[in-house]
Amino acid sequence: MNVDAVVLDVDGVLVDVADSYRRAVVESVDQVYGDTLPKADVQQFKDAGGFNNDWDVTDAVALYLLACREGMEYSVAQFTDAVAGMGGGLSAARTVVGEELTPAARERVLARWDRDRLRDVFQQLYLGNDLYRELEGGEPDLDVPGYIHDEPVLVESETVEALTRRFDVGVLTGRPAAEADIALARAGLDVPEECRFTMEDWAGGKPDPGALVTLAKRFGADRVAFAGDTLDDVRTAVNADEADERTYHGVGVLTGGLTGEAGRRKFESAGAAAVVESVNDLPDLLA
Repeated sequence: MNVDAVVLDVDGVLVDVADSYRRAVVESVDQVYGDTLPKADVQQFKDAGGFNNDWDVTDAVALYLLACREGMEYSVAQFTDAVAGMGGGLSAARTVVGEELTPAARERVLARWDRDRLRDVFQQLYLGNDLYRELEGGEPDLDVPGYIHDEPVLVESETVEALTRRFDVGVLTGRPAAEADIALARAGLDVPEECRFTMEDWAGGKPDPGALVTLAKRFGADRVAFAGDTLDDVRTAVNADEADERTYHGVGVLTGGLTGEAGRRKFESAGAAAVVESVNDLPDLLA
């Protein structure tokens, strides 16, 4: 695979977020509503597409559980399949719930669906008291150390050196900028602001190809590899390849929620040009 530039996702690629972001998703819902889903079920929401933002995943899990309390009989798999069929994301989840419930039941669900509280609890659980005060500017009402400290680094220093020596390297992530800074520092990857896109930098979110195409233009690259751990990461590269004259390769990384042969097949079905066991396989893939 001959490329001029490499763009990396952060979560599930550079750092492991199974016990941080994904834990915060399920525990935020439990804190607010006294019920939640197993952490493994979060992947089904991710696979539905449109859930690059974990706040949206949290909202969708809560919406699903509230709808089930009002009589919706979908399993998680049925619900996320229906969401995927409507284009993915939180708006599609709302549409599914609206179609499955009576108007009165739907109104009760929406009245109890407190997205502001879910986001606030999520940030407290994820950041912990000190970082919550620093980054959110408020006083926490939970006493937690913060799951952000439970993110093992997946990328090896040799990989960072090999990639940055041979290629222009960018970052495309759904993290807020401040949280991206923390992860990149821990991974030992120094990326200038103009070479990265975070949550605040583009409205579309993955799989919208705009940010990836913009990075390719900034690098002056003709061929770009984008490595990520979700189907939307691969779809972003596929969409960029269709929208732009440059060549884009989506590379699926099996250190996030998609693993093993089943994960490999899902990546390939989404259009991945290659699937690797970890980001540390990229230098050899791109040799």
